[in-house]
Amino acid sequence: MASAGVRRAVTRRWPMTLAEAGPGTENERLGVVRLSMLRNPLILKPELGKPMRNCYPLPGPNFTYGMYMHKRDGGVPEAIGHWDSVKAKPRKRVMPRDFVAMSRGAVAEGCTTAREFALYYKFKDTRQIDKGILRYGGKAPPGMTFGRPSRPPTPFFDIMQHRYKELWMEQQRARTIVQKEVKKKLQTGEVRENRTSFLRAHPLPVKEESFWHPQRYEKAEPHLRTFPDPESRKKALSASH
Repeated sequence: MASAGVRRAVTRRWPMTLAEAGPGTENERLGVVRLSMLRNPLILKPELGKPMRNCYPLPGPNFTYGMYMHKRDGGVPEAIGHWDSVKAKPRKRVMPRDFVAMSRGAVAEGCTTAREFALYYKFKDTRQIDKGILRYGGKAPPGMTFGRPSRPPTPFFDIMQHRYKELWMEQQRARTIVQKEVKKKLQTGEVRENRTSFLRAHPLPVKEESFWHPQRYEKAEPHLRTFPDPESRKKALSASH
């Protein structure tokens, strides 16, 4: 609500006129002078010691900015002594189209082509039912609370008594006791057996290498005999192994 007393002192002055752009001023013009020159902020030069000009035409000094209410415009007393309340208008929710129901109705009417279905959808615009409204039959139960549930209350007494600190200290004490017991068990002199000590006491069996021979060469005898006798051959093989 605005009235005649709402007029404020404008820091920007009115647009410059031709009389103000005379000789000796910052905006003196030579040659043809047009009014558009005095209303262009890119051409207009700032005046020394004066506020910047407003290059846009404004209404006269008797113009009132804002909305003027003629019927009950009593100024400040009216605003203080009257509570202007606005009733909320019911907002109708637009539900999406129910294509299942429309397709069922189109089949019942004998529609078979896509054009017939489109025409049926156009003239039989069926919307889905808002199940949120019908959940309680139009009326909410008396003990129902709308909105988000309230957060649990802050335990001020536990905070003031440093209860959380004491619980943390108890947990740390119990943890220290358990660590000491485990350390005592490890310091009894028993050496824990690892994989190296286990393999040293129980070595793995030596895997004998077996060369693959084709089945057709199993009964074949060698063509060359480089050893003088079989005993020297066995000695050489045992030495190489």
